[in-house]
Amino acid sequence: MVVDPAFWRGRRVLVTGHTGFKGTWLVLWLRELGAEVTGLAEAVPTEPSLYELARAGEGVRDVRADVRDAAAVAAAVAGQEIVVHMAAQPFVRRSFADPRTTYAVNVMGTVNVLEAVRAAPGVRAVVNVTSDKCYDNRGAGRAFAEEDPKGGHDPYSSSKGCAELVTDAYLRSYFAADPEGPRIGSARAGNVIGGGDWGEDRLIPDIMRAAVTDEVIAIRNPDAVRPWQHVLNPLAGYLRLAQALAADPGQQGGWNFGPAAQDARPVRWIVERVTERWRGELRWAVDPGPHPHEAHHLALDCAKARERLGWEPAWDLGRALDEIVAWYEALRDGADMRAVTLAQIRAFASRVSGA
Repeated sequence: MVVDPAFWRGRRVLVTGHTGFKGTWLVLWLRELGAEVTGLAEAVPTEPSLYELARAGEGVRDVRADVRDAAAVAAAVAGQEIVVHMAAQPFVRRSFADPRTTYAVNVMGTVNVLEAVRAAPGVRAVVNVTSDKCYDNRGAGRAFAEEDPKGGHDPYSSSKGCAELVTDAYLRSYFAADPEGPRIGSARAGNVIGGGDWGEDRLIPDIMRAAVTDEVIAIRNPDAVRPWQHVLNPLAGYLRLAQALAADPGQQGGWNFGPAAQDARPVRWIVERVTERWRGELRWAVDPGPHPHEAHHLALDCAKARERLGWEPAWDLGRALDEIVAWYEALRDGADMRAVTLAQIRAFASRVSGA
């Protein structure tokens, strides 16, 4: 897999949701590659925030606007060459409490981005980031392939399935018919972990919050199996996909970016391995709930990305957990978190770069 610095150097790139966890890692990497980055987000979503800790806004054109604001989205898209759409309401539990906002952001936000791209000459490629939860998970216990049906039990998963249907409709109605126009790919990944995640109801943030406050970690669904991977693995896939789209309209469509089969592990396994690595005591117990519905098993078939993009995870789950624990220990010890985060990006990039 090659993430080509020559492709990204000087490239005008818009990242929606750039102040979030994944968005921050992507913005920092794009700046390392020499891209001219614009970010669109309403606000910094958490406190503390990786975006602020890593000073990720340095050198970035920072547009503070809601992805539901079609005019603001259109203004941000104008003049861009690559668009990576990551802005979302990303939490399952919050989707139960506020389904209206979840659908408005995840579905109509996607419509706004694609409408803006249609009206903006010069956009070469769009990577629309959804989720592995976009698939209609009936509990069959097998890995999902790109053409499997979309849907979901909860409003979050349903909204991501809807965003996939929107993307497919725009592809077939507008983008596929114009070989010289924008190309669109949909990227599906989930249970992404890494340093600097402070999101609600996520395993690693829950563990780290408890670690720094010396509280017992409350674990939901300890036997649920998830496709865990370091955040830089799918981000490398998104960058590689954008390169492929820019070169070949035949690469349009959906793409899975998940870990190797052996890295799909139960929640309990992750907690135990982090506990072994952390320099200090960690205690955990099962949270009796009640909890919203979650699928017991979720995995992705990534043969398409492996065979056609040359993509595969560069860091396995063991390396991912090593880097995550090192990141949070550096934060605890008062390190410069921009330097720590960039060092991890450079170490990863050395595995996947064409430089």
